[in-house]
Amino acid sequence: MRVVLLGTAAGGGFPQWNCACSLCRGARDGKLPSRTQECAAVTGNGRDWWLLNASPDLRAQLSATPALWPGPGPRDTPLRGVLLTDAEADHVTGLGELRGAAGLKVYAAPPVRAVLAPARAALDRYAPWEWADSLADGGFVLAGGLVVTAHPVGAKIPRYVPAPTPEPADAWVTAYRIEDLASGGVLVYAPCVGAWSQALDELCAEADCVLLDGTFYAADEMGTTVRPGAGQAAMGHLPVTGPDGTLAALARHLGARRIYTHLNNTNPLLDPASPARAHVADESIEILPDGAELVL
Repeated sequence: MRVVLLGTAAGGGFPQWNCACSLCRGARDGKLPSRTQECAAVTGNGRDWWLLNASPDLRAQLSATPALWPGPGPRDTPLRGVLLTDAEADHVTGLGELRGAAGLKVYAAPPVRAVLAPARAALDRYAPWEWADSLADGGFVLAGGLVVTAHPVGAKIPRYVPAPTPEPADAWVTAYRIEDLASGGVLVYAPCVGAWSQALDELCAEADCVLLDGTFYAADEMGTTVRPGAGQAAMGHLPVTGPDGTLAALARHLGARRIYTHLNNTNPLLDPASPARAHVADESIEILPDGAELVL
């Protein structure tokens, strides 16, 4: 299995267009590496590629990744479809860049598919796509020899949704377990995690690589408190540090390669010289740049 980290920043990218914090200023000055919004691509055979989310920066990300370039025919593409973890704008608006590509398949949980109904109808007018339930019993098999199961990990409803929906609350955000039938390698992809559960712990225990939500380094990073209760529900992301943070949870899974992604522009992990980066490095957890490739 090959995995390319197309983008590793949270919504807005890094630097964020309307932010003049010290980190964003450092990126604009060329002192810190810029990052596009979170998205990845995965393949089991090097020919059939699947996107993990579809960021607003997708066009630039595809252009920067030769393995995803079109050909040999004028409209041939190695992309077979998209696996969505949620309905957040920074994970779904890139679907519009794929309009007109016939035969793509998009997997998403029922509430995500429901809230995207207007976008689905519009995209299908360009070329028909297949929209499938990612939480279907037994999981699903992707072209290229990958077996996937989706697992609920959060209940955050996007702000653009005008009212509560009848869909199950815990199915708004999912993680994916992706296994390569040829190599046996297992990837857990969870860029948005609102609460650490026993199920997520079990997924990480059997993974060879975990791509995990690293949005916020600390609970008070945004001037609010990300903790069990109202604050955490509002933000939808566990912090890295703290007694209930993901760093403590990942310490139980030393057998897996562990990588933080979806880094917010306020996160000191964006600075390679920061104490925060040294802290996670001491725990053998990685922060990788856009374009990094993993082989499982």
